[in-house]
Amino acid sequence: MPLDYVKLGFKCGLEIHQQLEGKKLFCSCPTVIRKEEPDFIVKRRLRASAGESGARDQAAAFEQAKQKEFAYQGYYDSICLVELDEEPPHSVNPQALQTSIQIAKLLNCKVVDRIIFMRKTVVDGSNTSAFQRTALIGRNGHLEVNGKKVGIDTVCLEEEACQVMARKEKEDVYNLSRLGIPLIEIATDASIHSPEECKVVAEKLGLILRSVPGMKRGIGTIRQDVNVSIKGGARTEIKGFQEFKAIPKVVDFEVTRQLELVKQGKEVESSVRKAEADFTTTFLRPMPGADRMYPETDVPVIIPKVEELAKVELLEDKAKKFMDLGMGKDLAMKTVKSSDLALFEKLLKYDKVKPAFIAETLLSYDSDVKSKFKEADPKKVTEKHWEELFSELNEGKIAKTSILEILGEVCTGKKMDLKKYELISEDELRKEMGNLVKANPSAPLGVLIGKVMEKYRGKVDGKKVAELANKLKR
Repeated sequence: MPLDYVKLGFKCGLEIHQQLEGKKLFCSCPTVIRKEEPDFIVKRRLRASAGESGARDQAAAFEQAKQKEFAYQGYYDSICLVELDEEPPHSVNPQALQTSIQIAKLLNCKVVDRIIFMRKTVVDGSNTSAFQRTALIGRNGHLEVNGKKVGIDTVCLEEEACQVMARKEKEDVYNLSRLGIPLIEIATDASIHSPEECKVVAEKLGLILRSVPGMKRGIGTIRQDVNVSIKGGARTEIKGFQEFKAIPKVVDFEVTRQLELVKQGKEVESSVRKAEADFTTTFLRPMPGADRMYPETDVPVIIPKVEELAKVELLEDKAKKFMDLGMGKDLAMKTVKSSDLALFEKLLKYDKVKPAFIAETLLSYDSDVKSKFKEADPKKVTEKHWEELFSELNEGKIAKTSILEILGEVCTGKKMDLKKYELISEDELRKEMGNLVKANPSAPLGVLIGKVMEKYRGKVDGKKVAELANKLKR
């Protein structure tokens, strides 16, 4: 029986974390996450500092009590002393700063008049310094989802943590290449009223983030944390979502878990839990509080430059423009979310080819060539190949039906040869069709069309063949 979330007093809020491309937040090291064997390893132990209130955060104290040692993997050509916490942070990455302000404005936030970085105590090994630098950029915003306003409490800019490589009883191993990547954190209020609505809000925020240049793409570059609570339960933060579609199932499990504890008369403790692959949640640590925050003394106060923001077209608005060009809603949304969006927009200049056909070709060619051609590598198709292909199609020199064959040849290492696929002349086609009709006067129309298409594979336009066959059979 479905849960009645209104009756349960369900409250839910989202935190979205999005990595940025370019340089790191406090140094000039690249934002490339390395996977190969490290050049060096540094080992550390971390201790929790008292926050601005003078007390130690309970989550930090919990982590320190494990008494673990941390091993950090590094690379000489992409890791500097800032990541190792052997040198103070450099100036804040200006592009990351402007991008975070841009996101805050798109979410209708009030941008703060002074940007002040704070230190957030983190001693689980994910930061070599035992803290994470974070700054409030905007607050009190909102976004509209299905006619409802969902509040945006804060938009922050912070540094990404190290990537965990292995966890052992007495030691955790981290890779330093991810540490310091600029990270935008968006936190909604608790006005989300169901797990499904939570997923929709997450998708909407993801689409807004993708509208702004400079966002990293791919698995792990955007993460969602979900905060949930019910009457008699306790606020729980669920971390580790990699896909939007997992949100409703994991949230539903967590609500059910808390509901069972409440029914048994047991106390539900506020905590941070991990979203597992089977849609359950497991305990990570106690819920952190305000005690973990204290001022960052190495980064000066910044006055935001709101007037320098570049104009941004939301992907949702772009999808509506594509729909005006005759594309269906689903196809338009798939296109704006695709990594081929910029290429699609370039190819729209070939105005004799329908935009829907261009989009469908770009979105499907990868799987199509892999299924039809052995050892096909779709990455061999370059932007230049696409330009040549659609230029010829636009001029009526090749047929749509030949495109997969042409792409297949390129993907298997052959040189693109468009002359090989040039359409035969109308005179030649008329002559061939005339001979076929005379030789097969009683043959069905479809048979005649099939014979021509088979003989001139990819070199005739099916629509033109059908029109001509109709005329000759009258």
